[in-house]
Amino acid sequence: MAHTLFDKIWNKHVVSRNAGFPDTLYIDVHLINKITSARAFEGLRKRNIPVFRPAQTLVLKDPAYSQHLPVSDLSRFQLDLFNRNCLDFGLEKFEQNLVDQTDILIASPGQCLVFDQHHTDDLGAFGVLSINVNELLVEQVLATQCLLINKPKRMKVEVNGRLAKGLGAKDINHFLLSEISATEANGYFIEYSGDTILHLDMEGRMAICNMSREIGALGGLIGPDETTFEYLRSNGIMPESEEETLSFWQSLYSDEASVFDEVLEFDAEDIGPGNYGIGLSRLIQSKPANERSEMITHDGAAIIAGYNDTDYLLSHLDSIENFESTTIYKVYDGV
Repeated sequence: MAHTLFDKIWNKHVVSRNAGFPDTLYIDVHLINKITSARAFEGLRKRNIPVFRPAQTLVLKDPAYSQHLPVSDLSRFQLDLFNRNCLDFGLEKFEQNLVDQTDILIASPGQCLVFDQHHTDDLGAFGVLSINVNELLVEQVLATQCLLINKPKRMKVEVNGRLAKGLGAKDINHFLLSEISATEANGYFIEYSGDTILHLDMEGRMAICNMSREIGALGGLIGPDETTFEYLRSNGIMPESEEETLSFWQSLYSDEASVFDEVLEFDAEDIGPGNYGIGLSRLIQSKPANERSEMITHDGAAIIAGYNDTDYLLSHLDSIENFESTTIYKVYDGV
């Protein structure tokens, strides 16, 4: 059966699935920061439980510390509380960059990552499924390394042709925003494809994926290819078992017969310098009038929030541990 790239990654991470209920999605890497973690740690204390998988929980160091910037009283309180929480729960800090140019890629192709801020979306350029979560859901992942979430719809955005001289990823982004609008990808996860996209370097691809939420999508990704692998090699972050790992990474593409819920095709010749106005979305124009209202508002594909969901996941820790023991891929740090 043919599958999209998104389906391949998502399905590999589903611990359990029940009709009419959100999937229990396993998270390989969970990034946390000072802003949305305080309530989550307090929830763990009230339940008297530890962080379920501390080796897969990465703590981003606040840039104010590394850049010696003055911080407000509120920010200092948040930082002090964050440091205490990390110490109490045995979590270590990492630098603020997402791709460490020595030996760490925070998440690798085919993995699933969650964080609460937008700048992790650029990891989609590596074939990483990156999902933003709110503060209620941070507790879910800290407590169980899983997330209750409805599977979003799949959209393919394909751009083909040669860009005019001097144009790049940002111009593509402005063009796509003007064509798709700021909300019309609600409920979707986007795969970017086409020779225009694949001719971009990794920095350009990261810029494309980082724009996904600006058009309302849950996230975006690009299938890893030789450009991706060479970038990892050149930065010294290719794993030791390169042959075995590459075999898995090279399987991360959308099969030719795979089916998307929406396919939008664009010609690079139509793309000019940035600063387009946001007009009527091509996507909404393609929909019958009786379906357009569903496109404008979120259609129920949102993450299910709330502490009751954390309780549900905690009652299924045995199935989560069984999933971990039988999974065929390695998660962060080989755990």
